[in-house]
Amino acid sequence: MPVPTLPPFPDDVPTHPLLVVDYSLLKVGDKNEIDRLWEAATGLGFWYLKNHGTDEEVNAMFDLGEETMELPLEEKMKYEQGDGGSSFGYKAAGANAVDASGLTDTIEFLNVAKDDALAYPKVARRSYPPNVNAKMPSVITPFVRKSVDVNMTILGIFNEKLGLPEGTLAKLHSLEEHSGSEARVIKNPPGYPAERMAIGAHTDFGSLSFLHNRLGGLQVLPPGVDEWQFVKPLPGHAVCNIGDALAVLSGGVLHSNIHRVMPPPGAQSPLTRWSLVFFTRPGNSVVLQPLADQSGIIKDKLSEHPDPESLNTGVTSLEWFTRRIKNQRMKNRTGPETWLASRGTEQGRA
Repeated sequence: MPVPTLPPFPDDVPTHPLLVVDYSLLKVGDKNEIDRLWEAATGLGFWYLKNHGTDEEVNAMFDLGEETMELPLEEKMKYEQGDGGSSFGYKAAGANAVDASGLTDTIEFLNVAKDDALAYPKVARRSYPPNVNAKMPSVITPFVRKSVDVNMTILGIFNEKLGLPEGTLAKLHSLEEHSGSEARVIKNPPGYPAERMAIGAHTDFGSLSFLHNRLGGLQVLPPGVDEWQFVKPLPGHAVCNIGDALAVLSGGVLHSNIHRVMPPPGAQSPLTRWSLVFFTRPGNSVVLQPLADQSGIIKDKLSEHPDPESLNTGVTSLEWFTRRIKNQRMKNRTGPETWLASRGTEQGRA
């Protein structure tokens, strides 16, 4: 399916400029581009990534997402992710809270585990709708493999900049170990007020997020700023960001910034908003704590932290991820405390 022609993003809404990083230059070790990436990752924690080489795979994933969301709800619910803290599978609109009051989300999505995409035709984690299984080898697995390559290249750069022993971050994100890494196709339908959150304010659970979207809606709240600002979508550019796990492992050197999703602004508001993300998360057994004993840079940063013990989570990646997923679910809600129990490093900010 050809990429649709969309109304322009409005020029009368507050936006936050992101640094543009060229992946093709990162791949060849260009020092200036690596420094630009490092500036973005240690600052806002968000950046645009161009020349990432996944456009064909991204477009195919959008087509598969649209095909899947058109299935009858009763069929999609056969593959629902459930309330036990697992993320893989289908999530219906309204299943999650977006804030402490219990306001529900407006999005539906399908998550496919990295482990299933790479193990196909074997089932590693769970089953998916038949149309998804049919496209696993031709659509999903190629997207996952390219996304993994992009994120592992970036992790390799961070490993060196943090002064960690070679291969440390790669080992913590091993493809051989089961993890929460997943591809997610998201649908947010039109018809909601401009102020209605689609996805509540949060920081991402994992290490790196590789996002593709064609319409506006993503907003960030930069440090020291009180007004939410849109991230303008740029054709052919992914939006990448640091997640909590990497912020913790780096002792706060790398920044996981709070963000949310709203309806598309301006002339884009009557359209369905589709987005696609690949989340890279540490292996399930990885204990989330700063790697200060392996890096002087991390040790020094931790010594400046006002509450360094807050970064010693004392839990594995699986436990961290499960808690946050489980406590977002409306069926698990007992009150505002449930929402607070779903939070990560953004606690106290929203």
